[in-house]
Amino acid sequence: MSRIGKRPVELPSGVSAAISGQTIEVKGPKGARSFTATDDVTLAVEENAVSVTPRGTSKRARQQWGMSRTMVSNLVQGVTDGFKKELEINGVGYRAQMQGNTLKLSLGYSHEVNFDVPEGVTVTCPKQTEIVIEGADQQLVGQVAANIREWRKPEPYKGKGIKYKDEYIFRKEGKR
Repeated sequence: MSRIGKRPVELPSGVSAAISGQTIEVKGPKGARSFTATDDVTLAVEENAVSVTPRGTSKRARQQWGMSRTMVSNLVQGVTDGFKKELEINGVGYRAQMQGNTLKLSLGYSHEVNFDVPEGVTVTCPKQTEIVIEGADQQLVGQVAANIREWRKPEPYKGKGIKYKDEYIFRKEGKR
């Protein structure tokens, strides 16, 4: 029995869910998101909650049960609160700034890095050394953060580079 799958996903006020076949569409204040479940589970909307139940007792059905419930929960969280990733830039002369829909990064290269922000994600720079990525799609927010971080990963000797705000960089001692 899936402990996660057993709990129904509560729909807060202002959020509505509609099911057509195996696709659930959730609408809320931050937009609309949809998810298509596999044929191993059954989706149902009862009052102000969405419940997911497995179709059978196979291992795959039980796996899809918990995963589908988590995906529906992420849809609800995305259209109500949204998702957020924070990046920090460490290094002398390293900075970031937004210009229109482009993030301009100075990362010690001979040129500035221009990162075009995709649709569905908002990027802000409260300080020159901080980048905040927000959006309703958890996968897209995480992918944009990973793509920005890819330009200059943190190195273990001085810790220079782009890191997640809560990330710990293991430091090395260096030569003597």
